[in-house]
Amino acid sequence: MALTDLKIQSIRATDRAQKISDGAGMYLYVSQAGTKSWRIDYGFSGRRFTHTLGKYPQLSLAAARIKRSAVKQMLQNGVNPSAEKKIQKILLRSSVDDTFKAIATDWYSSKTDRRSPAWRAANTLYLERDLYPSLASLSVRTIDGKTVLATLEQCGKDRGLKTADRVRQTALQVFEHAMLKFKVDSNPVSQLKRWAEIPPRINRPHLNENEIHAFIEALDAYRGFPITKLAAKLLLLTFVRKTEIIEAKWEEFDIQNAKWLIPAERMKMREPHVVPLSAQALQTIKEIRTCSNASAYLFPKSSTDLKPLSRTALNNMFAKVANKKYKGKFSPHGIRATASTWLNEQGFRHDVIERQLAHSERNQVRASYNHADYLQERREMMEAWANFLFAHDIA
Repeated sequence: MALTDLKIQSIRATDRAQKISDGAGMYLYVSQAGTKSWRIDYGFSGRRFTHTLGKYPQLSLAAARIKRSAVKQMLQNGVNPSAEKKIQKILLRSSVDDTFKAIATDWYSSKTDRRSPAWRAANTLYLERDLYPSLASLSVRTIDGKTVLATLEQCGKDRGLKTADRVRQTALQVFEHAMLKFKVDSNPVSQLKRWAEIPPRINRPHLNENEIHAFIEALDAYRGFPITKLAAKLLLLTFVRKTEIIEAKWEEFDIQNAKWLIPAERMKMREPHVVPLSAQALQTIKEIRTCSNASAYLFPKSSTDLKPLSRTALNNMFAKVANKKYKGKFSPHGIRATASTWLNEQGFRHDVIERQLAHSERNQVRASYNHADYLQERREMMEAWANFLFAHDIA
């Protein structure tokens, strides 16, 4: 006999669970605690299933019968209602994690252990300052190219087009990650590669061969902190990147074998790098030892031995040394361009110079086969460069 609302309301809990039929396989299940729910039993592929339609009175009798008809229709179409319900639950839970912020957080977490502090700081800033305010709570499935474009255009107005384009690159990687996680089928940022006329990249200012010695003389006359001057001198001799020099630790140096082994986590390309040390570099390191106050760092801050020089220390010193004569022509990073130009003009092999600069191989197929270290050639090259800079410093 079919149920009625009056009949359902009169049913009371007993010491055993009850199944009260409404017909066509559907029944009201009454637990020992008195909760009531609509269920339907059915067979599928030789197995018995119980499908819960919903709780009473949240799901009324009339609504339960409509759901029963839908379940019957699914069975006729060869669909297992219980399996379909599980799939929908998974998709629902997944949709909660489909927000841009959730995907971006997962992307960042998957990369951060293998990235430099500079990478982490930059991408954290681009996400939190530029992308989250407009995109954080939106599902990645609903974000289209127009939405991202509006975000980039606002960023361009607030912070400049170059910064906005770096923000675009971060967003591009977040959506690539979303595709890998099957959250989206396409990347809406990929079509925005030419979203604006980005100003061309300007090469770092650097000195020519006939200007470098005058700069070294000006550096020698500079009356700043000795430890900063020594950092600049070792930077000139090794032409590594600025952060690689100021964060250098004594444990990285093999003085006996005249090598500096920079660990992968401190390198831009995330690969360990060996720097052959010239006679002048070894002499400079000997001088540094007398100024570093037993710190773990070669170049500790003046206020504490526990931290290295700030990232702006060398920039500030170069700006003061440069003064009017070299203003806008030289920077700590520009040393690399000056060294590269001179070494190429001296006839050293391109591969050897690029390996010393720790540049990534642009031809990725070639890079996968080219693991040569060229250590002996690089050692000779670094001695030649040191002799050019500081021939009078040879002990």
